[in-house]
Amino acid sequence: MALSIGIAGLPNVGKSTLFNALTKTQNAQAANYPFCTIEPNKATVLVPDARVTMLSEKCKPRKTVYANVDFIDIAGLVRGASKGDGLGNRFLATVRECAALVHVVRCFEDSNITHVDGNVDPLRDVETIETELLLADLQSLENRLEKLKKMSKGNKNALATTHCMQTLLEHLNAGKPAKTFVPQDKDLFLDVWNELGLLTAKPVIYCANVDEEAAAEENAFAGQLRALALERGAGFTRICAKIEEELQGLGDGERDELLQSYGIGESGLAVTIRAGYSLLGLCSYFTAGPDEVRAWTIRSGWKAPRCAGVIHTDFERGFIRAEVISFEDYMRYPNEAACRAAGVLRTEGREYVVQDGDVLHFLFNV
Repeated sequence: MALSIGIAGLPNVGKSTLFNALTKTQNAQAANYPFCTIEPNKATVLVPDARVTMLSEKCKPRKTVYANVDFIDIAGLVRGASKGDGLGNRFLATVRECAALVHVVRCFEDSNITHVDGNVDPLRDVETIETELLLADLQSLENRLEKLKKMSKGNKNALATTHCMQTLLEHLNAGKPAKTFVPQDKDLFLDVWNELGLLTAKPVIYCANVDEEAAAEENAFAGQLRALALERGAGFTRICAKIEEELQGLGDGERDELLQSYGIGESGLAVTIRAGYSLLGLCSYFTAGPDEVRAWTIRSGWKAPRCAGVIHTDFERGFIRAEVISFEDYMRYPNEAACRAAGVLRTEGREYVVQDGDVLHFLFNV
């Protein structure tokens, strides 16, 4: 399961700078003028996970595979984007492909960097972006609803779906995002909901892009954004894109030293990915052995057969049982035989809910 995160926001808030820093690339042009990003940039990065490193050091496999995340740098949106202004609808379409959004908001003053609205105001900037996403959803839903109305004559299911979508339309027209809508019949509406791919249904991480002085201690702008995220139950991160740029190309020791000099505990990449995992309810289990150590991304609460299916559909279809060792126990004992002798290697069946950090071996038959 690949996690796809879109980096969105107004022009000149540091999206492309942050994208380059997080992905250690220079694919995204960063410049002091609106719309310097023309085509969406995409990069796949490894998920920092010390547990994978530790398992690899212990097992000394031929191959080590970390989980990965796709980051997509989306061009700056402006008022009227939903109607095609700025770079318009094609970038809103890019947003639909993402599982979650990192909404980068400028939280620093700098007279040398132009702000499209003339001054820094995080809450106003958030409202601008979210209004455009809401307007795009309204347009998409109205189009879909017209088609459904034509299909619904004499069709009870289509009529029920039409009624539910009409209620959703009223919800959006009231200025409320799709993520807060609760349909009366969730099962009936689920397929249509997934097909719509509504932008305001996406989980959001508000990212305060601050200057070096506010990297360790929050400034007033970032404080406003944090309060908004808390109020909405959204994710929040505070990152200095300029510092993240400085980390590029440094070794682990140099990187840690630079972060400490600014009073920062970890890189923006680690903070952002952790926030994404938490927001989407994701976690990792591991497979380990002399051939390969690998992290597998799953949703929290998944049972063993479904987790096995992430490796291969045959594993889920022919699932027999899973041998489970917690990461802590795996590292505590010298090998799996010792884990078995100590009773920390467990055999679990179809109803077992896989836990973050489990080291698993699946037995299956097809």
